[in-house]
Amino acid sequence: MKYTSTRGNTQPTNFSDAVIMGLASDGGLLLPEMIPDISQNLADLQNLSYSELALEIISLFATDIPREELKEMIDRSYSTFDHKEVAPSVKVGDLYILELFHGPTLAFKDLALQFLGNLFEYILKKRGGKLNILGATSGDTGSAAIEGIKGKENINIFIMHPYKRVSPVQEQQMTTVLDKNVYNIAIEGSFDDGQYIFKEIFGDLDFKNKYSLGAINSVNWARIVAQIVYYFYAAFRVCKETGKDKVQFCVPTGNFGDIFAGYIALKMNAPISRLILASNENDILCRFFNTGEYSRKGLKQTHSPSMDIEIASNFERYLYLHLNKDSSKINKLFEEFNKTKSICLPTKEKYGVDKDIISGSCNTQETLSTIKSVYEKHNYLLDPHTAVGFHTAKKISQIFKESDAPIICLATAHPAKFNNAITKALNKDIAKHPTIEALSNLPTRCKKMKASVQKVKEYIEKCVD
Repeated sequence: MKYTSTRGNTQPTNFSDAVIMGLASDGGLLLPEMIPDISQNLADLQNLSYSELALEIISLFATDIPREELKEMIDRSYSTFDHKEVAPSVKVGDLYILELFHGPTLAFKDLALQFLGNLFEYILKKRGGKLNILGATSGDTGSAAIEGIKGKENINIFIMHPYKRVSPVQEQQMTTVLDKNVYNIAIEGSFDDGQYIFKEIFGDLDFKNKYSLGAINSVNWARIVAQIVYYFYAAFRVCKETGKDKVQFCVPTGNFGDIFAGYIALKMNAPISRLILASNENDILCRFFNTGEYSRKGLKQTHSPSMDIEIASNFERYLYLHLNKDSSKINKLFEEFNKTKSICLPTKEKYGVDKDIISGSCNTQETLSTIKSVYEKHNYLLDPHTAVGFHTAKKISQIFKESDAPIICLATAHPAKFNNAITKALNKDIAKHPTIEALSNLPTRCKKMKASVQKVKEYIEKCVD
């Protein structure tokens, strides 16, 4: 399996090289030259354990890694989860909740980043050398990435988060890690500012090569590959329980990485009828899929901070596939977006841009009301991101009634990570978890700085040299 760039100016590369490269050298994102069709193998996969299924799915993409070595990495990655199923689905009312918060940092990012940390270490042991990982986070990626990398030999990690724009728990999870290879950076700006800095630094190929930079954001294809697995896993189990042939997934999303993994699973012919994209007030993706217009209108801070994003990194991967892998069109579209902050694509029928992805949004009051009503009716506690998805799933199911496929809503984080929002919704402090409680009063380490490409470069140089 070879990988090429959405921008068309990077030589095809194998999986391990794609992992180390992160962002393609031409500024685009890497994708496999073809998406495997596993429709003939579904019966063989549907009763596998999570780790067994992960091996079968990931091995389709990581063709340069021996199967036994890949299996060892995968088994080790998911041994850190506190649920035997790794990613169980539970019925809440007439929806299913896919619980993706049973990893060490209580967020869905663990399912990819525990694996990616081990993968980085494996590749470096094979090749030698060192790696300096640079990432930007809107909250959960940072702590999950740090957990996956801390203490590993020959790897440093630099994580930028927007100062005071992540939840207090998310900040604690990052800044209380004092391992010498972990560097937290609080930038005075938004996640989009951090993402801009990340892309600018990776675009400086001399700097990238000199300091052996690697990416742990979802621009790294390995992140997407690992996330494909839980779509298959949940679909198999809910189909078996309900007797239905296919399911729908509702995905609260900001950077489009999580739902893009679902999109790849759908294209691989997983038993998925469609995807429902859920946005908060920062609804650039929702507006695009409904109207064809992708345009910035200003960022709002919400109770679901991991979705407070305007420029979604993985959206470029979707556009590339949607436009039949035409790199020239991608380059023109993003040149236009950089100039005008807006691009527009045609819509189709009643579904908008794509019949496989329908979308809706949820505002702050609806988010809090959903947390309250689900807790009172079902005694189930949603974090605010999952509440956005739950509300949107219910709304979409009323608009598009032609499908009877069960809806699985992705629970992206444990509610204890967003205690302030839960307390506001319920007027009581009940969102607890021992992992979170253990963070209280721990010492922290973090470097605050302006949202500046040059400042971040200077900090990396100082810490690495």
